[in-house]
Amino acid sequence: MKVIFAGTPEFAAVALQALHEAGFDIPLVLTQPDRPAGRGMQLQPSAVKQYAVKHGIEVLQPLSLRMDAKDPQRAAEAKAAHERLLATDYDVMVVAAYGLILPRSTLDIKPCLNIHGSLLPRWRGAAPIHRAIESGDAETGVTIMEMEEGLDTGPMLLIERTPITPQDTTATLHDKLAAMGAEMMVKVLRKMEKGVVEAVPQPEQGVTYANKILKEEAVLDFAQSARDISRKIRAFNPFPGAHGEVNGTVIKLWGAEVLDGGSNAAPGQVIAADAHHGIVVACGEGALRLTQLQKPGGKRLPAAEFIKGFPLDGQRFE
Repeated sequence: MKVIFAGTPEFAAVALQALHEAGFDIPLVLTQPDRPAGRGMQLQPSAVKQYAVKHGIEVLQPLSLRMDAKDPQRAAEAKAAHERLLATDYDVMVVAAYGLILPRSTLDIKPCLNIHGSLLPRWRGAAPIHRAIESGDAETGVTIMEMEEGLDTGPMLLIERTPITPQDTTATLHDKLAAMGAEMMVKVLRKMEKGVVEAVPQPEQGVTYANKILKEEAVLDFAQSARDISRKIRAFNPFPGAHGEVNGTVIKLWGAEVLDGGSNAAPGQVIAADAHHGIVVACGEGALRLTQLQKPGGKRLPAAEFIKGFPLDGQRFE
């Protein structure tokens, strides 16, 4: 099969690599334009573009695929991309975390398959991995689905599950699901080659939406339960990084353990900060032992190392 691939971040690059190594003919890759990144804010190619260029695959980076875009430049790039797709000999488009909406004009050319990091119809939308952890889901997985104009509403071709462990962060779960999704897409395309793949409509029950993560969500409220705060810390690792404030200094929290039992201390109060107990903070319900922290301009440090340079005994997270 000849496969056009559309994707942008590392999650997508893992799938592109799997398809390429499986021997599929990939005549064209679509990815988002290079973006400024790093301290120097130099333009950086996406992970997908880096892989494609390294392996001699043609790359197209339109600002939009919507030919009716109000911005003339976006509309012109979309028209050029549409004409390029029409001129390309391919059987299917595979989409993984592309970041651009595929309009009807694109979906109508050839079948479009999507790698989605959730057990659809739960967590349709932009941030399924974050929201699954934040909500305390016991499991998640990957769904390979046919794309249509609705938001992640298309029929399912393959679904596989994996547990969410108490140690999983968005970073670790991302890597698991990226590998799963890549293997699953290879399986689906092999079935398509043989004409034995079956599409199943999504259930009407259990629909939830994984809204895009906003930076302000990462500000922790210690009046919440220790369990809820712990989930947020794991869900927002690595982005945007859950944090609290101590005496005007923003402290990012990268790891925490839930401690059962009550405390008379006010939420956010540091009730221990020493080598023996670690850093323990009172919450609205229960307490948290913080295990990895980071101050502005510093590195992520284990709690014992962090308090050597930033004493927290008697302080309070506001």
